[in-house]
Amino acid sequence: MRQILDRIADKWSLLVIALLDKRSLRFTELRRAIDGVSQRMLTRTLRHLERDGLVSRTVHPTVPPRVDYELTQMGATPHSTIRALVHWTEEHQNAIAAARAAYDRRTAAEHEAAEHEAAKRDVIARAALPTKD
Repeated sequence: MRQILDRIADKWSLLVIALLDKRSLRFTELRRAIDGVSQRMLTRTLRHLERDGLVSRTVHPTVPPRVDYELTQMGATPHSTIRALVHWTEEHQNAIAAARAAYDRRTAAEHEAAEHEAAKRDVIARAALPTKD
């Protein structure tokens, strides 16, 4: 069960499934639509989804060959859950960005304060050491 959840819930698979819900797409269309995915990662993701029976691959005998990907009947079933997750992400992306920025500022300030305290302790420790005459 964990392997299946890992496959479906990884970030690239979620995006591929969400995009293929509307219509079949060619590899290049998928790659353009998914920001940040490499050709290698998209190829691996599509192969895994095809192996799991969630995506079908159709090769058209043209020059150059045209390959279309589409969701299988089984691949379309988790889409309502994925759509809800994508909708939630879209709704909360600004709040998440703000929370991340606040966290980063807070941890940077804590780190700076810790460094300042360490420097003060170092000065005190050096002052307590006997001097060489």
